[in-house]
Amino acid sequence: MSVTITREGEIALVTVDNPPVNALGQALRQGLWDAVSTLDADDQVKAVVLICAGRTFIAGADVREFGQTPQPPHLPDLVTKIEAAKKPWVAAIHGSALGGGLEVALGCRFRVAVESASLGLPEVTLGVIPGASGTVRTPRLIGLEKAIAMITSGKPVRAKQALAYGMVDALIEGDLKDDALAFARNAMLQSLPQPISLRPAHQADEAFWQTQQENVRKAARGASAPLMALESVRQSSLLPFDEAMAFERHTFLERRDSREAAALRRIFFAERGATRPVALQDITPVTLKTIGVIGGGTMGAGIAAALREAGYPVILTEQDEAAVERGLANIRKIFDDSVKRGRLSKAQAQERFAGVTGTCNYADLADADLVIEAVFEEISVKRAVFEKLGQVCRSDAILATNTSYIDPRAIAEGVPHPERFIGLHFFSPAHIMKLLEIVPVPQTSDTVLATGFSLAAKLKKMPVRAGICEGFIGNRILKRYRAAAENLLRKGNNIADIDASMRGYGLAMGPFEAQDLGGLDIAYLQREGARAAGQTIPQTLGDILVEAGRKGQKTGGGWYDYTDGSRKGQPSAEVTALLKAHVTSSTPLSSQKIAETLVGEMAAEGQVILDEGIATDAVDIDLVKIHGYGFPRWRGGPMFASDRA
Repeated sequence: MSVTITREGEIALVTVDNPPVNALGQALRQGLWDAVSTLDADDQVKAVVLICAGRTFIAGADVREFGQTPQPPHLPDLVTKIEAAKKPWVAAIHGSALGGGLEVALGCRFRVAVESASLGLPEVTLGVIPGASGTVRTPRLIGLEKAIAMITSGKPVRAKQALAYGMVDALIEGDLKDDALAFARNAMLQSLPQPISLRPAHQADEAFWQTQQENVRKAARGASAPLMALESVRQSSLLPFDEAMAFERHTFLERRDSREAAALRRIFFAERGATRPVALQDITPVTLKTIGVIGGGTMGAGIAAALREAGYPVILTEQDEAAVERGLANIRKIFDDSVKRGRLSKAQAQERFAGVTGTCNYADLADADLVIEAVFEEISVKRAVFEKLGQVCRSDAILATNTSYIDPRAIAEGVPHPERFIGLHFFSPAHIMKLLEIVPVPQTSDTVLATGFSLAAKLKKMPVRAGICEGFIGNRILKRYRAAAENLLRKGNNIADIDASMRGYGLAMGPFEAQDLGGLDIAYLQREGARAAGQTIPQTLGDILVEAGRKGQKTGGGWYDYTDGSRKGQPSAEVTALLKAHVTSSTPLSSQKIAETLVGEMAAEGQVILDEGIATDAVDIDLVKIHGYGFPRWRGGPMFASDRA
């Protein structure tokens, strides 16, 4: 790590070089502290430009210090020292100025940035709030509404938007160093703006704060850090600067030791290492150039779209020309919907779609580096696909199945060179959902396994290695969760109350409304298949509804009734009548107890999965539930929430 000082005439250039992301560890804080003192004492220096080496500006705190007692110089004191420097500082921003990095920039008298830079205060995503003036200086600089949006969401803004906000003073189009030095020289000829700490706080009435609190509470889904950050912003509008800073710092230190912060730190570190497992770090993955997808239905189209988003040419293969056209139409619709939502331009959508080739001739896959099967969940259909792939694909081409429930070992039977076979379980819709369960068979080579994780990184997915069992990790826990919800129903708890309890816990939907959205018949058909294979599968309450024609929203009724195309379900008298004989008691639980019971069941199944070696770490189970099933991130996953981590 180094903080170096060079001089360009009357302008000093302070360069931070602390790879990989110039994190604000103690040594860097000390280096900047000393630089302020050194330059204040240099009469030849009229202004200072702060710039960073490498790929980014200061990208935040040093994660190695997370959970530890901060060591001096403390960041709030450093920001104050920079702001109070005798010579005005200019922050020259490229890459990301995040968290403490942005707070350092706020201490500078000016901020300039390249157009590709981003600026943000993501502390709430780690369960804390900004602790070095983020909630105090930011609203003084850009106003309350914009500051609240940035701080309580943790989402960064691009430099162009930051310029419109007034957070940066100029966009740099040429060389960052040269243009920042030129900006500093020109600024010396003008009247200097007031330090942010001396600017008046923006004011708002009580109705404004009530509206903001309701909006933040709704978006936070039970997380407390965003609401505490909002309160710190509110206090910054009411208190003198020093008192507002004291409130922010006290709240930050209090939040740092909270269970929410501990949960989010744990998930942060798990996600950070997910795409490069320690056991595979010395293994070089295969370079993938062209990827085939078998099946153009909902799942196959989503996988193809995700691959195109990452820049891979895709060969979509179906059984006949009509199916190829349907598959291509499904992919085109995904891109068209992205245009409607403003996520893609029309030109980008056209470019994505142009990279998909449709065929019903398996021979067109001869040069593919990876082929992903995403056909109907029936083993005979899948085996037929891999028999063809074994005949036409190169011997070193990786072959993957997207099965959700079927044993990959059974699918792989007879595949030549089985070391290149692997399970890649995407979650629907595959172009949106982040989870990717990676399921090797016993013969899968480490190179192929490493390639699976490498592909996940390029697709911006969250990969988790899973062993082989029915439903792998996620769907196996989901099965027990649904059974536990039905058990609560049998004991007299109301369907709507159970769903409301899980929404109150932080999930987007409860177990019954989620089934109605996805379709009750999906799990029903899986159970029926197991029964047909000779397994003893007890009848579920969901089976009763499906057999009565209630398959969910798509049939106008599942656990709830849906009328006039509405997606909001209403309590159903028909369901009450159908299930009445199966309600054996009337002992409803409190909302908190319902949530504790269901989360406890998830964790209990997770523990069995760990004991069986299907997962190797409790945090892997929590990653699966957070990224694949909407478990509230701030609670850390069912294993953490149930003290099984």
